[in-house]
Amino acid sequence: MLDDFFIRAVLAGIGVAVVAGPLGCFIIWRRIAYVGDAMAHSALLGVALGLFLDINLTAGVVVVTTTIAVALVALQQRQWLSSDALLGILSHASLSLGLVAIGLMAWLRLDLMGYLFGDILAVTPADLAWIYGGGVLVVAALVAIWRPLLAATVHQDLAQAEGVPVGRVQVIFMVLIALIIAMAMKLVGIILVTALLIIPAAAARPFAATPERMAVLAALIGAAAAVLGLYASLYLDTPSGPSIVLVAAVLFGLSLIPIPGRRSRS
Repeated sequence: MLDDFFIRAVLAGIGVAVVAGPLGCFIIWRRIAYVGDAMAHSALLGVALGLFLDINLTAGVVVVTTTIAVALVALQQRQWLSSDALLGILSHASLSLGLVAIGLMAWLRLDLMGYLFGDILAVTPADLAWIYGGGVLVVAALVAIWRPLLAATVHQDLAQAEGVPVGRVQVIFMVLIALIIAMAMKLVGIILVTALLIIPAAAARPFAATPERMAVLAALIGAAAAVLGLYASLYLDTPSGPSIVLVAAVLFGLSLIPIPGRRSRS
């Protein structure tokens, strides 16, 4: 019989994948993959904040990544610097600030590699509560903004002309990404967290005829990658987080195999 820690890891992987899949679809459609990297890098600053204030580290990550998300949207609206430049500045500045803050806490003995690459096998019942409780909130919020967010993704100016509150919807979307990064950080780590958002969605794209179907498929592919990656890690004795991401990459590679009658998508 599998141990409790492995069952918790499977449940955590499925929980995060089901939420990350639909969000990852919008990242793919909006071509903003680097946003995930920037916000994931800021998660280390959230870890430092949580350690300094002696609060739950996930809460610290949520506070920092949400702040970075709102700041990014505000700076983008000023249009005085390109989005990729803003992302680069925020990404590297927040990562460096996090490392410096941790370095200044000389009394701290921190397993930095654990945060960079994750440790899904160390998931606790409290972590599961965070993942599933937060996951329900994220999915509910995404369902609520689905249509206006989709309209703004297809054509932002047209959506704005039709009365869609583009700015507000964009802020909510970025906050949802911040939340899923905070939830997934312990599973696959800061470095690989963006992969869990992007790869399942990219693998689902060739099979989806509608946005809703792509969102469901991305969630299923992500969940399959989590389960298969954990079993591969168990039997091959490999790191769990990278194994999950590698399985997702393999599924993406399989999705590229031409199937007669399937129309290719750009």
